[in-house]
Amino acid sequence: MSNQNLDLIPPSLDPGQEQLAEEHSRIDQQDSWVRKYSVFVSLLLTSAIVGLAFLALRQNTETSFKLRLTEAIFGLIALIILFNVYTLRQEILIKRLRTQLFDKHNQFYALRTQAMIDPLTGLYNRRFAEQRLAAEVARSERAGHPLGVLMLDISNFKQINETYTRAAGDQVLQGFATRLSRVIRGSDLAVRLDGDEFLILLPDCTADQLKRVMGRLSPVQVEWNGQKIPVTFAAAWKQYELGERSEEILARAEQALATAKRTNSTPHVETLAL
Repeated sequence: MSNQNLDLIPPSLDPGQEQLAEEHSRIDQQDSWVRKYSVFVSLLLTSAIVGLAFLALRQNTETSFKLRLTEAIFGLIALIILFNVYTLRQEILIKRLRTQLFDKHNQFYALRTQAMIDPLTGLYNRRFAEQRLAAEVARSERAGHPLGVLMLDISNFKQINETYTRAAGDQVLQGFATRLSRVIRGSDLAVRLDGDEFLILLPDCTADQLKRVMGRLSPVQVEWNGQKIPVTFAAAWKQYELGERSEEILARAEQALATAKRTNSTPHVETLAL
């Protein structure tokens, strides 16, 4: 999962991010205020002690006055100790708040991951893909950059489950997802839509670049209990057309994939519909 993809996470998948940032800012401000106040009070009390000590050391000062100054000095020292204890307690509280905030961050990112990642393959899920596609369509609309949607469907996946067991089918899905992740660019997005259907979102991708991606994708083989299961697929590619909505380009790609699957009557033959 690339950093660029994470940076483009839609706000709807980050509902608590702003609140966490505000809490972090408040803790930082509180910590800064405690430190500055501590330094100021410590300097003030130290200056008072130095001044009183200077008066107490003067030779012409009366003995009784010196005693009172000494008591005042000890009193100020006690205040410094008490203030440092108070400051230390505040630092402990702030550290505890930071720990709680860190736990909140971990919980938040765990929930966000669950909301956008397919647990079996580790690819992004349909919910995230639809929102990312909408963002890329808006970017292409503004800047005129090419945008492609490549949809893929594993051939005879039901037969794989029946022949090798469902666990083998899961292994096939994981192996296919791993291959997708390896052949795409950092700016691309690999998605498991549902079941044995996958999608690759390809910003700034031309038809020639798509052919190179497809060339790196095949062939795919997954090993299961000492056997090599060949994995083939039907695929459909659609280029974004100016003025088109994200739902429309996705629907066109899905329709093209359905056509490719119908025309692929021979088992284990790869088909690409343009």
